[in-house]
Amino acid sequence: MGIVGRGIYYLTHWEVWHWFVKYIIIGPAWLWFCFRSKSLWFFTPSNPGITFGGFLGETKRDSYRHLPPGSYPKSIYISPRSTFPDVKSDVAANGFRFPFVVKPDVGMMGFMFRKIESFDQLRQYHAAMRSDYIVQEYSEYPVEISVFYYRFPGEAKGHISGVVRKECMSVIGDGTSTLRQLIINYPRARFRTKELFSKHSGRLDDILEKDQEFVLSDALNLSRGGRLVSLEREIDDQLIRVFDNLSDQFYYGRYDIKCTSLDDLKQGKNFTILEYNGCGGEPHHVYGDGSSFFRACWVLASHWHALYRISKLNRDKGIKVWSHAEGAAHMRKALAHFEELKRLDHTFTFKTEKEKSISRTIFPPVSEWAFQKNILHS
Repeated sequence: MGIVGRGIYYLTHWEVWHWFVKYIIIGPAWLWFCFRSKSLWFFTPSNPGITFGGFLGETKRDSYRHLPPGSYPKSIYISPRSTFPDVKSDVAANGFRFPFVVKPDVGMMGFMFRKIESFDQLRQYHAAMRSDYIVQEYSEYPVEISVFYYRFPGEAKGHISGVVRKECMSVIGDGTSTLRQLIINYPRARFRTKELFSKHSGRLDDILEKDQEFVLSDALNLSRGGRLVSLEREIDDQLIRVFDNLSDQFYYGRYDIKCTSLDDLKQGKNFTILEYNGCGGEPHHVYGDGSSFFRACWVLASHWHALYRISKLNRDKGIKVWSHAEGAAHMRKALAHFEELKRLDHTFTFKTEKEKSISRTIFPPVSEWAFQKNILHS
């Protein structure tokens, strides 16, 4: 795709614009709520049980501990300081079977989310991570959806403003093209070729059989190439009742869920909550219902108004707003963490035994002591 074609694509697909461009138009609305609340962090009382209200930098452990037992996948928390034999022992002791998934305890946009097929892959992931992460049971449920739910404090019944089905980014083989060619020719991957080539470097020359599906990204986030399909017509009192029961401690945010079907979810069965995203979670339905950019802006602004009202009601009940210094320090730390995760995600890929052998030949291993000595004296 040439420069002109790339420019036309960006102009006609507002959902791929940088977040700053998307939010600059409605930024004054956010500033107005800050002004009315006399705080940049007016949203922090919205979900009292989650750090920073779940706006940014909260741990997944925060939200899981407020969910009903059995409503989310079996999970254990791993420190990067743990030795790998201890990690392996912990995984085995908790009965995990391959495949399972790993993801940062403090994460966003699917950065460093991976499906693990072997202990060798887990070893490579553990060696690369510099922050706490989660080993989590892989859900075989076929349908993944996002549900945006909010409820005003003091009210028994909440609101579901949108539901979308999430579809992964994948390519279909034709029996003659290599994976590299399929990625290049796939419209949804056209701006992610560098990332995808790095991630699938060991298989780029593979020729997929006719009609064989190859998943390019296990993370279904829109930012990771996923596709969102609106299920707005499915919202009813039965579905709302399910989330009223789940959300005793949550007032505003988005649930990412896997289930057998939406009908089963409405009956409160055969589902698992992958994540709960607090007040920083976007209402994904603005991307999945064919909204124009300006309608999406109106939807986002109306959600911010609901967030303001919820936060004010909780504040009136005595739940404190974070101080300016607390919030600023937390934001700096979280943004630095996510920048590092993003860098790591774009460079990390699992190596096969052949690739590791070649790497050892070209770059013979040195001891950690020798490495530090060379750096200190260079």
